[in-house]
Amino acid sequence: MKRIAIIAAAALAVVCCSKKTADQLAEAVKNVSVKCTPEVLEVCRDTVRAQIEVSYPAGYFSKDAQVIVAPYVVWEGGEMALQPFFYQGENVKDNNKVVPSAGGTVKEKIVFPYREAMSLCRLELRSTAFIGGKQVDVPVIKVADGCINLARWADRNGVYAYKADNYQETVVTTAEGQILYDVNSSDVKGSQLGGSSIKKLQSALAEAGSTERISVKGTKIISYASPEGGEELNDKLSEQRSKAANEAWKKIGKGAEAGSTEIKSVGQDWEGFQEAIKASDLEDKDLILRVLSMYSDPAVRESEIKNLSQVYTEIKEQVFPELRRSRFITEMEYQNYSEADLKRLLDHKRLYLLDEEALLRLAALTDSLEMKQTLYRAAAERMGSQRGQYNLAVTSMDKGSFGAADVYLGKLKDQNDPDLLNARGVIALHGGKVDEASKLFEKSGTTEAQRNLGLVALLKGESDKASELLSGSGSRNEAITKIASGDYSGAISLLEKDESAEALYLSAVASARKGDKDGVTKYLYSAFAKNGSLREAAKKDIEFAGFDF
Repeated sequence: MKRIAIIAAAALAVVCCSKKTADQLAEAVKNVSVKCTPEVLEVCRDTVRAQIEVSYPAGYFSKDAQVIVAPYVVWEGGEMALQPFFYQGENVKDNNKVVPSAGGTVKEKIVFPYREAMSLCRLELRSTAFIGGKQVDVPVIKVADGCINLARWADRNGVYAYKADNYQETVVTTAEGQILYDVNSSDVKGSQLGGSSIKKLQSALAEAGSTERISVKGTKIISYASPEGGEELNDKLSEQRSKAANEAWKKIGKGAEAGSTEIKSVGQDWEGFQEAIKASDLEDKDLILRVLSMYSDPAVRESEIKNLSQVYTEIKEQVFPELRRSRFITEMEYQNYSEADLKRLLDHKRLYLLDEEALLRLAALTDSLEMKQTLYRAAAERMGSQRGQYNLAVTSMDKGSFGAADVYLGKLKDQNDPDLLNARGVIALHGGKVDEASKLFEKSGTTEAQRNLGLVALLKGESDKASELLSGSGSRNEAITKIASGDYSGAISLLEKDESAEALYLSAVASARKGDKDGVTKYLYSAFAKNGSLREAAKKDIEFAGFDF
């Protein structure tokens, strides 16, 4: 918003020919214009910046004149003198800015630190002119009103998040056993049914039967043939092994009766063969793997591998026997502690029963920052949990203990963790180190860091950048960018989701800018009800100049 004001008396008015009459002087002043950008002063990063331009016609400024222009910021109960400007005519022998008598424009920048009391103030010029040994005091000139300070209502806390737990109330697990066959055979040997692999599976089934927390969902019986002897033969052999394995499962699968049974015949197990080769100590395993990758036809694969006579002998002795098999894969569901269970364990001081994920979940369930710290500390110290250590820092940030948070973060192994960088940025922001915070947010790149960069842009007065970075966040800060861009209804829509006094006050600002007197009254009185001190702030806020409340 810019305005050109025709000044009735200007700082340079008296520096024209001193012999002019008062009427002539007043007439000459009509041709002088003053522009202040912005017209209403705005606060950016706790600083107010403006530019004043004074344009005057030819013959207006005397060649022998000297002028001192002193800008002042004036508010109720106080004023601040700013750095004065010094001008001189073309004939004056001094080092001040020369203003030519041919006419032109003088531009000056105004910069001053913002104070809370300046929310309703004015910028004025107090000038003194010296011509021919005479001193002339120029009437005070008001240049601009101010100060607009939307950023004062920004949420400056910064955005950060706890590391999530991976706790599962229902955990799906599998237990597996297998039996091996002789070459070209589908007979199940008794020794295989009593082998360690089957015993391990039976032990898991027995455990499931001893507790209500574990339930058997089903078993897959998958049978294979080693990739030797031809594809058609091995398909039939694999099918026979499937039937034999199913009969064996009826003997060894005690405890799995409640679950379903799925029987599958794979045939030649080329996938298992490839995995076995990779895991083997065979000297030429890379060569074998290349053969597998070059040929898709099983018969050609087998033929090419047989050509590697010495290697093939080793494969027959070390690899193929392990692929003549049937696998029994039983899926079980383990019912973990419920949220109510976790809280009861906390009440009974039985945290020693909980693993890392359970401790992290329990900490997320409690509202007490002190208890959160206790639980996160337990996870960090007892189990070396990096997430627990990070979350311990976050609880300190929630408590406003940013120094302690920084110490906790310093103990983490990965100092380039994006969440850590973002948290460090928030700590820097609270310490007033805006530029340092900005660098950390940029390096982090998380969603939270992007929102924090939006806050930094807002504080720096970079409205377009702030609007882009905060878009979609639904935050109070996004609402401020909407007010700045003229989307008052959009801002109010966002702010109505926030019941804070600050959000209500901003809704009143948006209403004032769109000329909605009822809205101003509605939102301001709601804000006053939540925070009585805002009444005095509103009285001194230029946003509400001309409104009665």
